Amino acid sequence: MTGPRVTTLANGFRVVVDEMPTVESAALGVWVACGTRHETAALNGAAHLLEHMAFKGTRTRSARVIAEEIESVGGSLNAYTGREITAYHASVLKEDVGLGVEMIADILRHSVFDPDELQRERGVILQEIGQALDTPDDLIFDRFQETALPGQPLGRPVLGTAESVEAIGRDDLFAWLARHYTAENMVLSAAGRVEEARILELAERHFGSVARGTGSAGTVEPIRYVGGDGREDRTLEQAHLVLGCQGVGYRDPDYFAMAVFSTLFGGGMSSRLFQRIREERGLVYGIHSFNAAYADGGLFGIYAGTGEDDLEELVPAVCEELVAVAEGATDAELARARNQIKAGTLMALESSHARCEQAARHLLIHGRTIPYAEIVSRIEGVDRDAITRVVRRLLGSPLTVAALGPVGKLESLDGISRRLAP
Repeated sequence: MTGPRVTTLANGFRVVVDEMPTVESAALGVWVACGTRHETAALNGAAHLLEHMAFKGTRTRSARVIAEEIESVGGSLNAYTGREITAYHASVLKEDVGLGVEMIADILRHSVFDPDELQRERGVILQEIGQALDTPDDLIFDRFQETALPGQPLGRPVLGTAESVEAIGRDDLFAWLARHYTAENMVLSAAGRVEEARILELAERHFGSVARGTGSAGTVEPIRYVGGDGREDRTLEQAHLVLGCQGVGYRDPDYFAMAVFSTLFGGGMSSRLFQRIREERGLVYGIHSFNAAYADGGLFGIYAGTGEDDLEELVPAVCEELVAVAEGATDAELARARNQIKAGTLMALESSHARCEQAARHLLIHGRTIPYAEIVSRIEGVDRDAITRVVRRLLGSPLTVAALGPVGKLESLDGISRRLAP
């Protein structure tokens, strides 16, 4: 296995190809270095709205034709918007790679943003926002983000707000496209039954004339972790809670140590949180930890969904476990967590979509593709001292509490912080 190969076209547009000759299909797409983080408050939701509108008609294809054409060859075409990256990706059989690349280029370069379609899609997104507001186990993560990073683009919801989405116009979308969808800000990635020469030919044909940017589009406000208390007493069957603190970013030397710690502490059924809090004490239905990483920082959090009567006991129990793990993980826990992450990493080698996406994201975040052997080596290098180091980093930052539901019995922010004090 030779791994992914990267080529940069004359205009700065990057192409990465990962050939998998033993499969019959291909995964391909364009990843763009823009998302919620690049929005002003007035344009919150613009990245997501544009992603939706890309599928609503081009100069030569209606929305219906876009759907029918890709599905007529058994393929699929989809997209997602994140806080730092927007992606448009397709899965096709090997003989339809050309069609897949051409269709992605068409929706990215020739969308017309028809005013009637824009009004309809705005309505769809407003329904999506309403659904999110009615889904507390989703909403709690936006609340956590907003409380930890107040007044910053990274603290705003990916969907935007009803007010901001209503105000975003057609000209705003064209301006967003021109500013962010520039050659050096985009990566075409292809993995599976593909040939590098063919992908490069398609890239040159469809993306070789994409304009270079001015360089200012990639300038973002540095992440500024604040923390605080974001609770809302609401009549619900369950209380939803996220306790968190400042995490680490993708480029941080402790990124892999944090990944191993998060898996060890709350990443599966064998984790400390699941075993001690759910299995032994029965205080929750669901509980897990996570590190939401960005280029220059991150957020570590612990999510729990629990009944009103168990909330008072739950928080001290979680704090107790976090303080205890700072004194050191066991060898068995460490081995289990490392093996979980290694297995997931290596199993991804069998998925053309996972390989396609990973290569693109690595290029946008790190400026290079990271070999799987290097990833595995860095995971294996995480020892007990590294776990202690990252937990102490977490405990040294201010606390963020986000809570939704019957949370009247939840301890004060200061009280919880004292439980986590060194």
